[in-house]
Amino acid sequence: MKVIQIDGWGPPSVLVPGERPDPVASGGELLIRVTASGVNRPDVLQRTGNYPVPPGASDIPGLEVAGVIVSGDAAAMAEAGLKTGDRVCALVAGGGYAEMCVAPVGQCLPVPAGWSDVEAASLPETFFTVWSNVFDRARLSPGETLLVQGGASGIGVTAIQMARALGAKVIVTAGSDDKCQSCLALGADHAINYRAQDFVAEVKTLTAGKGVNVVLDMVAGDYVAREIDCLAEDGRLVIIAVQGGVKSEINAGLVLRKRLTVTGSTLRPRPVAFKQAIAKSLKSHVWPLIEAGAIRPVIHRVFPALQAGDDLPSGAARAHALMESGQHIGKIMLSWSES
Repeated sequence: MKVIQIDGWGPPSVLVPGERPDPVASGGELLIRVTASGVNRPDVLQRTGNYPVPPGASDIPGLEVAGVIVSGDAAAMAEAGLKTGDRVCALVAGGGYAEMCVAPVGQCLPVPAGWSDVEAASLPETFFTVWSNVFDRARLSPGETLLVQGGASGIGVTAIQMARALGAKVIVTAGSDDKCQSCLALGADHAINYRAQDFVAEVKTLTAGKGVNVVLDMVAGDYVAREIDCLAEDGRLVIIAVQGGVKSEINAGLVLRKRLTVTGSTLRPRPVAFKQAIAKSLKSHVWPLIEAGAIRPVIHRVFPALQAGDDLPSGAARAHALMESGQHIGKIMLSWSES
């Protein structure tokens, strides 16, 4: 099979086409002929040598795919209501930038009715992440208010739509007025341009001084202290990335007085059983909202995975360059049917 592999840690240009033996599904797994792969921030971190591959996972980057089931564990597929020839999207621990990919059956979900494979491949990484952190870990409830840092990112556009569809209010931050407008169009109640406004002061104004119930943070660093300041009593801060640095200095007195919860998680190294439980929740609670049109795909650009251009050796390299530029709203995708 054709793949995109990492030829040494470095800039996007290290993402080069290659060939590998086709993977083989073992017990509890299925094999997917991939038509589309999602590009995510952890892929960038892996490419630069800052996100080690979990033991047993493929060194090929890529954490989400969509395509057609070729083969697999018949009993496990039957239990999940799947069969050979079905279109699915899947969360994987690696190996997504390839024409063929193995996935645990429990981490596969049917392609939503009316959605293309490219649209479906944009779902798993962000939807599993948002559900696990915002709803399971931070317990966001209908009527509460969620603050999303980076509302125009893949995680951000997912969190906006999922939270609104499930009855919460949403405030986002974004780095430009255009991105703020895009977030509002997706259903955010308020959008704050963090380059021009102090998000803490704006949140306090928008909530009449009460603060927000949950913060979804992809920045960390010095943002943590500011987020604690704008949380309501019994508020929950959940950290899922550390783009602003791993060290934070906080006012512990505020944590005590407001009875706050500061938590965080990473998804990739978690066991299959944990991810399977998230998949079941998504299928029960979120897939009906998708098929009803309450949640829609937000695809910024699709690159043919193997196609060189712009002095870069592959579409995957161009996709990573775009992600690092920050000039995107929503998801960046790779197509294998056009390569």
